[in-house]
Amino acid sequence: MTDAASLLATASMTDPVISARPREYYTAMRALDPVHWDEKLGMFLVSRYEDIAAIQQDPITYSVNKGYHTQQAKGFQEEFQAILEREGGGYFPDAIMSDPPYHTRIRKLMENAFTGHRVKELEPRIEAVVVDLIESLADRGAADAVHDFAVPLTIRIICEQLGLDWSIKDRIQRWSIAVTAQIGRMQDRDQMLAHAREICDLQHYLIGKMKERQAEPREDMISDIVHARIAMPDGEVQTLTFPEAVSLVRALLIAGNETTATALSNLFHILATRPDIARLLEQSVDDDRLLNRFVEELLRIEPPVRGLSRMTTREVELGGKTLPAGSHLLLMYASANDQDNVFPDPRSFDINRPNIGRHLSFGGGVHRCVGLALARMEIKVAAREIARRMKDIRLAIPPEEVTYLPTVATQSIERLPITFARRS
Repeated sequence: MTDAASLLATASMTDPVISARPREYYTAMRALDPVHWDEKLGMFLVSRYEDIAAIQQDPITYSVNKGYHTQQAKGFQEEFQAILEREGGGYFPDAIMSDPPYHTRIRKLMENAFTGHRVKELEPRIEAVVVDLIESLADRGAADAVHDFAVPLTIRIICEQLGLDWSIKDRIQRWSIAVTAQIGRMQDRDQMLAHAREICDLQHYLIGKMKERQAEPREDMISDIVHARIAMPDGEVQTLTFPEAVSLVRALLIAGNETTATALSNLFHILATRPDIARLLEQSVDDDRLLNRFVEELLRIEPPVRGLSRMTTREVELGGKTLPAGSHLLLMYASANDQDNVFPDPRSFDINRPNIGRHLSFGGGVHRCVGLALARMEIKVAAREIARRMKDIRLAIPPEEVTYLPTVATQSIERLPITFARRS
């Protein structure tokens, strides 16, 4: 048996060693078994670009609603939902993780919070927050890039967008871990119970804020969601139900900081371990076009979302395999971004790729990330100000000691001690 075949026969994404450094596993899947059954995970791992692209163009056959909600709190679903019903103000399924035609209505209403002018107006404020945070660290010479920069930055920005008080930043970090763990497939029952308590706390907090906005709207995203309206061609005005609105505000708060914080942690990791990429960023910092391309290549080479789930609604052929209805899939975006016949020399950081925007890091099709413009802006502004104000960024621990959170949904660095100097 070849090394690749042996790896496929024994490895699983549930193994923390594989989960932390999965590229060899991805390569073996793409070569030998592109729709690979991971026995321990209980899911088919879809590893090739063309198969993921086909899935994303057929949201009816490959259901996000069934895939996501079957994944949620896997193994403890009934108990988890009962706790939220009893102690958390209700169980609110994620409305955005749904299928057309219901999803079409939800998406249009949610997009009220992400209008182009609102995102553009945020840039000066994002820059001010980034500069303030870097300046508070620049003379220290050492920091944890995750907990001293990436997490507080994204939490502060999402708090401003939603109109929340930044003083709850520690609770938001706990809430983010708790919500993300529900699709991570690596929690035991005791962890589920602790996470459920955090989510109850989160929901009570958000429901209180939303009721305030119902009575007195403000210029923030919570008000945008609570008061969202769209006129249909027949003249009917569509709105969100309160449970739908709770699920969307919860998604904005958690997804709006968790994945971007992971992207910023990845940025620091790559700058600390690849001096050539740090130099490239310095050379690109005053050219907006180059800086945009730098961000796209960062997202391709180190995607913050490893993969998201789907479920087949009928028997279907995929990647040379016949899948029965009810097959649970994990779309491995990080693997597809590493495919050499789509992105030649994929481990090379190349901002001149002709297809630089074809990466799958924001998903695709009708479920393409609704907040992608905002995420790109946060990463771009952070990269620019880091390059302008910091230099000589290095890991303060050996590379093999970098650890990751236990989840199959993202590849999130747990802690990242770095050293650096202020750029004069």
